[in-house]
Amino acid sequence: MPKLCFTKRAVQAARCEDGKKRTVYADTTVAGLTLEVRETGGKTYYVRYTDQYGAQRNYKIGDATSVALNVARDLTVDIRSKVAAGEDPFAEKDEKRATPTLDAFFEGQYIPFAQSNKKSWKNDVYRYKHHIQPPLGSRRLDTITTADIVTIHNGLKRNGYAEGTANQVLFLIRHLFNLVIKWKIAGITQNPATEVGLLRENHKRERFLSKEEVARLNDALKVSSNPFLYYIVSFLLLTGARKQEALRAAWDDFDFEQAFWLIPETKSGRPRAIPISDHLRQLIDSLPSRGKSDWLFPNPKTGLPYASIFFAWDTARKQAGLANVRLHDLRHSFASFLVNSGRSIYEVQKLLGHAHISTTERYAHLSNQTLASAVSAAGDFVELDENHKWGNIHIGPKRALSPRTVIKSQVMEER
Repeated sequence: MPKLCFTKRAVQAARCEDGKKRTVYADTTVAGLTLEVRETGGKTYYVRYTDQYGAQRNYKIGDATSVALNVARDLTVDIRSKVAAGEDPFAEKDEKRATPTLDAFFEGQYIPFAQSNKKSWKNDVYRYKHHIQPPLGSRRLDTITTADIVTIHNGLKRNGYAEGTANQVLFLIRHLFNLVIKWKIAGITQNPATEVGLLRENHKRERFLSKEEVARLNDALKVSSNPFLYYIVSFLLLTGARKQEALRAAWDDFDFEQAFWLIPETKSGRPRAIPISDHLRQLIDSLPSRGKSDWLFPNPKTGLPYASIFFAWDTARKQAGLANVRLHDLRHSFASFLVNSGRSIYEVQKLLGHAHISTTERYAHLSNQTLASAVSAAGDFVELDENHKWGNIHIGPKRALSPRTVIKSQVMEER
């Protein structure tokens, strides 16, 4: 191999030897830096080294017309230092090539996994296609940064999406990268979504029915064109079940000897048992479908569970003056009934089938009367002496400002 003191002018002047397709020159200044000159005139920098197995390797740096000589020399020193430390530059390059795009991972590995392990996998596909794929789908996993994810997360909020929607998208991205790490996908060791904070969600939409509203609703349900609507709504209020759990309730799922209803398939994917109360048993015993159908609430036209009851429900709630009440609010109301009756939040959690107590707390509405009773309970422990007097207490003259204004100004001064 001919040697050459590489300079900018020497590299430009280097030629392929006559009769050869290529000639490789070795730099006399930096060991391991070589220049391949081809008969076509093309020139490429390489790093030559011996790997841990004693084999001679050539690591391509780049075209000599694009890579400056000083950069080529720095890279050569860096690569040979890594080799001396036991690292393999080719392994790093192969790993980079093996790192898939987010699209490739989602389509090729995540969807098959989710279809087998997650009931709501179609929701993930929707969120990915609409919110994640457009900015990140074509990117390789190792190029996606925390800043990219923050941009998506905050952008959803700016574009008018609810905080909950933005957080669900963030949860999906976190989940995807957690699986990437768990499955040891090449090139990824950290989750870029971990440090992205959740948006604070506003749950003001929660709606709870009062006893008077339930009575009004029942009157409207009894005259509904849907013969099962009264039974379905009453069933939801007595069990706290989700709409689809109720509509798909089958007689085989009820154990009347042990007095429980087994919901075989829930939102979480796990079965859940709900005790049969006296009121629920009374409702079930009155169902016209008993002994005539496999389902508690069969559609008379098809004999199968209802696909939708929205029209009948919408008509009834408007007639009752409760147009803003959703079917899911019956589940909220069930939790409210329990808590206001003195049942613990942990009992409510179990009956609603929530994995985390924080989810149940959203539904645990306490009526003003219940809160007033709770405060009054403190009086049972405090005895007041109505005859007690503390001499003459001097009260200063009225201030020009109201007490609230004075306190507020003091707080502002302290800040």
